[in-house]
Amino acid sequence: MPTHAVTNQVPPLPDYNALTSNPALCEALDRWGDDAGYAEVERLGALSGSARAREWAEQANTHEPVLRTHSPTGERLDEVDYHPAWHSLMEVAVGGGLTAEPWTRPEGSGAHVRRAAGFTSWSEVEQGHLCPVSMTYAAAPALAANPALAAAWVPRLASRTYDFGLRPAAGKAGAIAGMGMTEKQGGSDVRANTTRAVASPGGPLEGGDTYRLTGHKWFCSAPMSDAFLVLAQTEAGVGCFLVPRVLDDGTRNPFALQRLKDKLGNRSNASSEVELDGTWGVRVGDEGRGIRTILDMVAATRLDCVLGSTSTMRAALLRAVHHARHRSAFGALLVDQPLMQNVLADLALESEAATTLGLRLAHAVDEGDTAFSRLGVALGKYWVCKRTPVMVAEALECLGGNGYVEENGLARLYREAPLNSIWEGSGNVNALDVLRAVGREPASVEAYLTEVRLARGHGATLDAAIDRLPAVIAGAADPLAQAGARRLVERLAVTLQASLLARYAPAVVSDAFVASRLGGDHGATFGTLDAGLSATSAAALVDRAFSA
Repeated sequence: MPTHAVTNQVPPLPDYNALTSNPALCEALDRWGDDAGYAEVERLGALSGSARAREWAEQANTHEPVLRTHSPTGERLDEVDYHPAWHSLMEVAVGGGLTAEPWTRPEGSGAHVRRAAGFTSWSEVEQGHLCPVSMTYAAAPALAANPALAAAWVPRLASRTYDFGLRPAAGKAGAIAGMGMTEKQGGSDVRANTTRAVASPGGPLEGGDTYRLTGHKWFCSAPMSDAFLVLAQTEAGVGCFLVPRVLDDGTRNPFALQRLKDKLGNRSNASSEVELDGTWGVRVGDEGRGIRTILDMVAATRLDCVLGSTSTMRAALLRAVHHARHRSAFGALLVDQPLMQNVLADLALESEAATTLGLRLAHAVDEGDTAFSRLGVALGKYWVCKRTPVMVAEALECLGGNGYVEENGLARLYREAPLNSIWEGSGNVNALDVLRAVGREPASVEAYLTEVRLARGHGATLDAAIDRLPAVIAGAADPLAQAGARRLVERLAVTLQASLLARYAPAVVSDAFVASRLGGDHGATFGTLDAGLSATSAAALVDRAFSA
């Protein structure tokens, strides 16, 4: 037998449509979006699942951004060079309306749902470039605190034209936004920041009171963005400032890039340390109320953390399903073997629950339902992002050693998987945020309870879980509640997911999710659904997860 005869190897992932192959996402877009939005997301989905886009993703992560601090003659440049594939990815994302455009549409238009479905579909191909896309989307609600700034900047941030390069924003066809919150001595405790902002009237910036900022930002992603929302201390407390890279008169704002971070994942995206030294900024919102102002941006980026993690889950799941459909072992295809069916079906449940929750949260933004989204986004940010690394690891294991090598993309997904749980507040920060919302915002609690109670009647297990919620929430007032915050969040998040699946998913999905996640019919790892789950039901879950 020839030593190099190749058999029983899985073919490369074929071209697929990230929308139409995902029934849960299609149904959510049909439910809460509009026809025009569906057609647009379908086009994004087709490109996302193409070999061409996967090649861009590979190139952008292989050829990482390069920092150029100085010119050959010694002048400060503070520029980052990206591979052309990065710009191709950005051009599609911006051109697909994934930045700030929904904020320019009227409430109830379905624009945020369309954008969420597009973000989820397009993120399957590569996650790093979605960082500046997300920050650009999220900057718009924060800028609303300064109407003059919003009038000047939101149309640029909402543009569908990707116009890369450091030039005055007024002369550009579109703009990208970033943010600078954390510092080396503070981290999540942004009130401990030491960057100072001193009022400097008459500065060369549009739209409000100008300041000069001096300090060191420990994490500043996408440093070639056109403007940043930055926190700094004023005499009245922490303030929020819009800091352009290039001023209106064409001069560059002092913005010294000290180094790029050497990160676990997210390699295509440049994250930097920045020195601000007399850097011009315009105050956004009231003096001393900067944290409150930038929280509007944080809420929007937290929603994208849910959507991005959902997309990472699905990208891993479809690779596992594709492998199992083509790989044989012990005389049968893996996808037809009961234990592998159990694993894939379990992963499919997790993916669909995340998808439905993410789109429901986007619908709340569309409807201006801040009471529900306030608590719902915090729950989703904690739970979906926490589940992603474990799920990606299990999907990788479905491929065995083939999953541990770089060629199929799962290794990159695994490195990417923990990021959203860290970004915009780690697990503890989000859990404590939920605790605050439960204790101080009764309207959010009532909106949450109203939502989950719509699923009453699905069955005794879900009804009992819903009935226990008031007592669970009341426990947040206990002096020992902080130690149990994660358990509280988990209970609220899983019950919310179960209630949404009970209302919107096929019975084969909702019944298995409720039984396993609420009914105790599940072990400690994926692939431990009730052994009595029929082969027909397991196959149906797998087929729905990655529809041909």
